[in-house]
Amino acid sequence: MSLKILDTCVNCDVCEPVCPNKAISLGEEYYVIDPALCTECVGHYDQPQCVEVCPVDCIPVDAEHPETREQLELKYQALMDQKGAA
Repeated sequence: MSLKILDTCVNCDVCEPVCPNKAISLGEEYYVIDPALCTECVGHYDQPQCVEVCPVDCIPVDAEHPETREQLELKYQALMDQKGAA
């Protein structure tokens, strides 16, 4: 599953730079995660880095975007292939 950032986000700016897929960006009111780019850090790290650094624990799994570990691995590979082609 993709992750999402709740409205309890305090815009501390620590999650965006640790995202290896650049899935996190500043939204209108607080940071947001693009589910098309989020792999929960599969392929990069053992744990989602944004969750690890978030001081207010506002980054849960997004139940609206369910994905298996295999799907996350495939998404990671597709993102890496796109990055290599760019």
